Amino acid sequence: MVTNLAQGVQAFTSNVYLVTGDRTVLIDPGANFDVVDRLESQVDDLDAVVLTHTHPDHVGNLEAVKSAFDVEAWGYDPSIEGVDHGIADGETVRLGDHDYVAVHTPGHKDDHLCFYSVDAGILFAGDLVFQNGSFGRTDLEEGDRETLIESIDRLLERLPPELEEMHTGHGPSVTTNPYDHVELSSRMARQA
Repeated sequence: MVTNLAQGVQAFTSNVYLVTGDRTVLIDPGANFDVVDRLESQVDDLDAVVLTHTHPDHVGNLEAVKSAFDVEAWGYDPSIEGVDHGIADGETVRLGDHDYVAVHTPGHKDDHLCFYSVDAGILFAGDLVFQNGSFGRTDLEEGDRETLIESIDRLLERLPPELEEMHTGHGPSVTTNPYDHVELSSRMARQA
Protein backbone atom coordinates (compact mmCIF):
# COMPACT_ATOMS: atom_id res chain seq x y z
CA MET A 1 0.00 0.00 0.00
CA VAL A 2 1.24 3.49 -0.89
CA THR A 3 0.42 6.47 1.36
CA ASN A 4 1.56 10.06 0.78
CA LEU A 5 2.50 11.33 4.25
CA ALA A 6 2.90 14.89 2.93
CA GLN A 7 -0.77 15.05 1.89
CA GLY A 8 -2.21 18.36 3.11
CA VAL A 9 1.11 19.76 4.36
CA GLN A 10 1.33 23.50 3.72
CA ALA A 11 5.15 23.69 3.84
CA PHE A 12 7.57 23.45 0.89
CA THR A 13 8.25 19.74 0.69
CA SER A 14 8.28 16.87 -1.73
CA ASN A 15 5.67 14.15 -1.57
CA VAL A 16 6.63 11.49 0.98
CA TYR A 17 5.55 7.95 0.15
CA LEU A 18 5.21 5.25 2.78
CA VAL A 19 5.13 1.84 1.09
CA THR A 20 4.00 -0.89 3.47
CA GLY A 21 4.18 -4.68 3.08
CA ASP A 22 7.02 -7.23 3.21
CA ARG A 23 9.54 -4.39 3.37
CA THR A 24 8.24 -1.13 4.81
CA VAL A 25 10.01 1.70 3.01
CA LEU A 26 9.82 5.48 3.04
CA ILE A 27 10.47 7.06 -0.36
CA ASP A 28 11.86 10.60 0.07
CA PRO A 29 11.38 11.86 3.66
CA GLY A 30 10.53 15.40 2.50
CA ALA A 31 11.29 18.62 4.38
CA ASN A 32 9.88 21.36 6.57
CA PHE A 33 7.26 19.31 8.47
CA ASP A 34 7.20 16.68 11.22
CA VAL A 35 7.28 13.53 9.11
CA VAL A 36 8.41 11.43 12.10
CA ASP A 37 5.12 12.09 13.90
CA ARG A 38 3.15 11.14 10.78
CA LEU A 39 5.26 8.01 10.33
CA GLU A 40 4.82 6.92 13.94
CA SER A 41 1.04 7.18 13.56
CA GLN A 42 1.23 4.72 10.63
CA VAL A 43 3.96 2.19 11.44
CA ASP A 44 6.04 0.93 14.36
CA ASP A 45 9.09 0.14 12.27
CA LEU A 46 10.74 1.14 9.02
CA ASP A 47 13.05 -1.12 7.01
CA ALA A 48 14.65 1.51 4.77
CA VAL A 49 14.56 5.00 3.36
CA VAL A 50 14.89 5.13 -0.43
CA LEU A 51 15.71 8.39 -2.22
CA THR A 52 14.72 9.46 -5.71
CA HIS A 53 17.33 12.25 -5.42
CA THR A 54 18.93 14.50 -2.84
CA HIS A 55 17.47 17.97 -3.41
CA PRO A 56 16.76 19.62 0.00
CA ASP A 57 12.96 19.45 -0.37
CA HIS A 58 13.23 15.65 -0.67
CA VAL A 59 15.81 14.99 2.07
CA GLY A 60 15.41 17.77 4.66
CA ASN A 61 13.81 15.30 7.08
CA LEU A 62 16.28 12.49 6.35
CA GLU A 63 18.37 12.70 9.52
CA ALA A 64 15.28 12.95 11.74
CA VAL A 65 13.79 9.80 10.16
CA LYS A 66 17.09 7.89 10.32
CA SER A 67 17.49 8.80 13.98
CA ALA A 68 13.90 8.09 15.04
CA PHE A 69 13.70 4.70 13.29
CA ASP A 70 17.37 3.65 13.41
CA VAL A 71 17.21 3.08 9.68
CA GLU A 72 19.61 3.58 6.77
CA ALA A 73 19.10 5.38 3.46
CA TRP A 74 19.61 4.09 -0.06
CA GLY A 75 20.18 6.34 -3.08
CA TYR A 76 22.14 6.52 -6.30
CA ASP A 77 25.30 8.15 -4.94
CA PRO A 78 26.58 6.97 -1.54
CA SER A 79 29.24 9.71 -1.57
CA ILE A 80 26.46 12.22 -0.81
CA GLU A 81 25.99 12.94 2.89
CA GLY A 82 23.13 10.93 4.38
CA VAL A 83 23.13 8.24 1.67
CA ASP A 84 24.37 5.04 3.32
CA HIS A 85 24.07 2.61 0.40
CA GLY A 86 24.15 2.96 -3.36
CA ILE A 87 21.47 1.77 -5.78
CA ALA A 88 22.83 1.10 -9.26
CA ASP A 89 20.98 1.66 -12.51
CA GLY A 90 19.00 -1.51 -13.24
CA GLU A 91 19.24 -2.82 -9.68
CA THR A 92 16.15 -4.40 -8.14
CA VAL A 93 14.84 -2.89 -4.92
CA ARG A 94 12.06 -4.31 -2.73
CA LEU A 95 9.43 -1.69 -1.84
CA GLY A 96 6.48 -3.01 0.14
CA ASP A 97 5.35 -6.28 -1.44
CA HIS A 98 6.93 -5.79 -4.88
CA ASP A 99 10.28 -5.65 -6.62
CA TYR A 100 11.08 -2.40 -8.43
CA VAL A 101 13.78 -1.73 -10.99
CA ALA A 102 15.82 1.41 -10.31
CA VAL A 103 16.27 3.53 -13.44
CA HIS A 104 18.97 6.20 -13.32
CA THR A 105 17.32 9.29 -14.78
CA PRO A 106 19.59 12.37 -14.59
CA GLY A 107 18.66 15.74 -16.06
CA HIS A 108 16.90 17.23 -13.04
CA LYS A 109 19.73 16.14 -10.74
CA ASP A 110 22.67 13.81 -11.42
CA ASP A 111 21.68 11.26 -8.73
CA HIS A 112 18.01 10.99 -9.79
CA LEU A 113 16.36 7.56 -9.78
CA CYS A 114 12.89 6.37 -10.78
CA PHE A 115 11.50 3.06 -9.52
CA TYR A 116 9.22 0.85 -11.62
CA SER A 117 7.49 -2.43 -10.72
CA VAL A 118 6.21 -4.58 -13.57
CA ASP A 119 4.13 -6.73 -11.19
CA ALA A 120 2.53 -3.83 -9.32
CA GLY A 121 2.19 -1.60 -12.38
CA ILE A 122 3.55 1.31 -10.33
CA LEU A 123 6.12 3.99 -11.12
CA PHE A 124 7.75 6.27 -8.55
CA ALA A 125 8.83 9.10 -10.83
CA GLY A 126 10.49 11.51 -8.39
CA ASP A 127 10.96 14.88 -10.08
CA LEU A 128 11.52 13.52 -13.59
CA VAL A 129 7.90 13.81 -14.77
CA PHE A 130 4.58 14.94 -13.31
CA GLN A 131 0.92 14.91 -14.28
CA ASN A 132 -0.30 16.60 -17.47
CA GLY A 133 3.05 16.60 -19.25
CA SER A 134 5.00 18.60 -16.67
CA PHE A 135 8.64 17.66 -16.13
CA GLY A 136 11.50 18.36 -13.72
CA ARG A 137 13.27 21.69 -13.58
CA THR A 138 16.56 21.92 -15.42
CA ASP A 139 17.60 25.40 -14.28
CA LEU A 140 19.16 24.22 -11.01
CA GLU A 141 22.73 23.01 -10.55
CA GLU A 142 23.18 19.63 -12.32
CA GLY A 143 20.06 20.29 -14.41
CA ASP A 144 20.29 19.71 -18.16
CA ARG A 145 17.34 19.69 -20.58
CA GLU A 146 18.84 17.32 -23.17
CA THR A 147 19.82 14.83 -20.46
CA LEU A 148 16.32 15.08 -18.96
CA ILE A 149 14.73 14.32 -22.35
CA GLU A 150 17.02 11.30 -22.77
CA SER A 151 16.05 10.09 -19.27
CA ILE A 152 12.32 10.43 -19.96
CA ASP A 153 12.71 8.53 -23.24
CA ARG A 154 14.77 5.83 -21.52
CA LEU A 155 12.07 5.45 -18.88
CA LEU A 156 9.35 5.28 -21.54
CA GLU A 157 11.15 2.33 -23.16
CA ARG A 158 10.66 0.37 -19.91
CA LEU A 159 7.04 1.33 -19.25
CA PRO A 160 4.02 -0.45 -20.73
CA PRO A 161 1.01 1.58 -21.89
CA GLU A 162 -0.96 -0.32 -19.20
CA LEU A 163 0.98 1.38 -16.36
CA GLU A 164 -1.53 1.68 -13.49
CA GLU A 165 -0.10 4.29 -11.10
CA MET A 166 2.50 7.05 -11.19
CA HIS A 167 3.56 8.62 -7.91
CA THR A 168 5.40 11.89 -8.48
CA GLY A 169 7.69 14.01 -6.32
CA HIS A 170 5.22 16.90 -6.30
CA GLY A 171 1.53 17.22 -7.07
CA PRO A 172 -1.07 14.48 -7.22
CA SER A 173 -0.43 10.87 -8.12
CA VAL A 174 -1.74 9.80 -11.52
CA THR A 175 -4.00 6.74 -11.61
CA THR A 176 -5.76 7.31 -14.94
CA ASN A 177 -3.58 6.52 -17.98
CA PRO A 178 -0.28 7.51 -16.33
CA TYR A 179 1.72 6.29 -19.36
CA ASP A 180 0.08 9.03 -21.42
CA HIS A 181 1.30 11.64 -18.93
CA VAL A 182 4.90 10.37 -19.23
CA GLU A 183 4.64 10.39 -23.01
CA LEU A 184 3.29 13.94 -22.93
CA SER A 185 6.17 15.00 -20.65
CA SER A 186 8.60 13.74 -23.29
CA ARG A 187 6.91 15.87 -25.95
CA MET A 188 6.59 18.95 -23.72
CA ALA A 189 10.25 18.83 -22.64
CA ARG A 190 11.26 19.03 -26.30
CA GLN A 191 9.08 22.07 -26.91
CA ALA A 192 9.92 24.19 -23.88
